[in-house]
Amino acid sequence: MNRRQALIGGGSAVALGSAATWATLSAMGSSSDYATDIASLRAPLPDNANLRDLVRFATLAPNGHNTQPWRFRAEGHRIDIMPDFTRRTPVVDPDDHHIFVSLGCAAENLSLASAARGQPGIVRFDPARGNVTFDFQRGPAEQSALFDAIVKRQSTRAEYDGRAVSTADLHKLARATAIPGVNMVLLTDRRRLDAVRDLVVAGNSTQMADAAFVRELKSWLRFNPHRALQTGDGLYSVASGNPALPDWMGPFAFDWLSTAGSQNEAYSRQIRSSAGIAVFAGQRADPAHWVAVGQACQRFALQATALGLKHAFINQPVEVPALRPALTALVGLPGRRPDIVMRFGYGADLPWSPRRPVSAVIAT
Repeated sequence: MNRRQALIGGGSAVALGSAATWATLSAMGSSSDYATDIASLRAPLPDNANLRDLVRFATLAPNGHNTQPWRFRAEGHRIDIMPDFTRRTPVVDPDDHHIFVSLGCAAENLSLASAARGQPGIVRFDPARGNVTFDFQRGPAEQSALFDAIVKRQSTRAEYDGRAVSTADLHKLARATAIPGVNMVLLTDRRRLDAVRDLVVAGNSTQMADAAFVRELKSWLRFNPHRALQTGDGLYSVASGNPALPDWMGPFAFDWLSTAGSQNEAYSRQIRSSAGIAVFAGQRADPAHWVAVGQACQRFALQATALGLKHAFINQPVEVPALRPALTALVGLPGRRPDIVMRFGYGADLPWSPRRPVSAVIAT
């Protein structure tokens, strides 16, 4: 679930030049209008939340390349969360691993939101249909810090301030991720953080040398507020601290300035500024366990948010198969397939990423 940065000149602004017209600037849209529209998707959950309200909260979950590869369907006292394979990213995710992790993240949001409104339930994976199901039950409302964090959580792809996280808060992060079938290993010592950095850099170099990977990545980049709102999906480059660019200029700027070298330098700075890294691995490499990993990593992200921490995905050592054994050996889980790598630390807010409207993800 690696939400990549389009590192336009290492964060420096790219000028439009004298030939740019007011029409071109207007076509990029307004950052303030974008912020207003996106904020509406993060409105509080009504006390009498209906299906659409719960689905809206579910879609605030992280997901690979922000493709939002899910569909929701209500059947009696159950909501099915179905993979949307039309939104696959077959180069970076050839076996749809990230899709099922994303479904698990959405299911965890749905479970927390429903419980907060007196309808707790059970999340299951249905292997026969390849869906995640959420079965409603009745019970007292279960308001929690993790539920409160859903509207505040964001993947913050920037440098953090380098502060350490207290032992007590590290224990809270570990407890939040206790999902059967999933192991989570926290790394805070500099030696192992540097080792993960080296794997991230190696993975990024491999991916950026792959023309098919770069084409796929660029197809999901959104370079300005207008395009991000128009599609409601993809990697909004402004959310990574980059300047808004016209649609025609963004791809050229990416090719020119977003090299493997510039990205590797940025990743190195970001990891150096982080308080720690969490590595998640399911007990088996199958969709059911990938969904469970999604639940666990989303609970980690929400607990981190509740503690005032930021997080971001650095999944290159997961996505490049040749690097997986080194990562699992580093975290003491040899022979396992690593599923998710997240860095965390204290940092500033950035603009929100876009989301599609609820009407676009509810199946009829």
